[in-house]
Amino acid sequence: MTATTNRPPAPIPGTGLRWLLADAWTLTLRGLQYWRREPTQIIAGLGFSIMLVVLFAFLFGGAMAVPGGGSYIDFLMPGMFVMTMAFGTGETMIAVTQDADKGVTDRFRSMPMSSAAVLLGRACSDMLYATLGLAVMIGCGLILGWRWHTGPAEVAAAIGLLLFLRLAVLWAGMWMGLIFTGAAALAIVQTVMFPVTMVTNTFAPTDTMPPWLGTLAEWNPLSATVTATRQLFGNPGVGGESFVAEHAIEMAILWPVVIVAAFLPLAVRRYRRLDR
Repeated sequence: MTATTNRPPAPIPGTGLRWLLADAWTLTLRGLQYWRREPTQIIAGLGFSIMLVVLFAFLFGGAMAVPGGGSYIDFLMPGMFVMTMAFGTGETMIAVTQDADKGVTDRFRSMPMSSAAVLLGRACSDMLYATLGLAVMIGCGLILGWRWHTGPAEVAAAIGLLLFLRLAVLWAGMWMGLIFTGAAALAIVQTVMFPVTMVTNTFAPTDTMPPWLGTLAEWNPLSATVTATRQLFGNPGVGGESFVAEHAIEMAILWPVVIVAAFLPLAVRRYRRLDR
């Protein structure tokens, strides 16, 4: 008597990846439709960043001394670009939290789709939104008198570093959105983002700060991208004797890699363990 074994059919190569990308694209379009139906959040986020630019450039700019001389608006704008990317962490966190509170996340998890597609779709839609926000901020800077003084390759590299930073902090936002729910989410965003975005070299050089605060600001991951983009745009405020200042571009690449390596696995693991 011959025993028979029922074996599952062999997977078709590429099928899993194809469906993963298709599901991710569908969820990306969902995110874009949400932004289209609810433009208030986009307008409020961009308006806040533009308000900060106008406030610091015209209210405090006259009292600010730029290291080595130069226009304060040229000094300020790279930092404002970085802040716009960093503020996206809170927007991602709130969007993920809202999906969880409304039961949308549970519905996604009950569907025959990869958990990676849900997170990838969120990442893609938020990156498209971040690209739009960065374009608006660059336009705002140009209107106010900011200019870059380098070639197209350096400008493209600076924009790439800014978007790379946004991609990194996006995963931190998704992880926090899956951890914190309800009204606590907004309080967490405000508590975390304020010191992280303000203790940097965006508004003033670190050598004007108390030594302990200047050290914290220099080693802030956002400060590395600020210095690197100033260098690539040819704006003032570049230089210094610290390790971070001398290797700004390398640190602007290393910090996002570390952030992604830390928070991407945490976000995926948390999403898979939501029902536990």
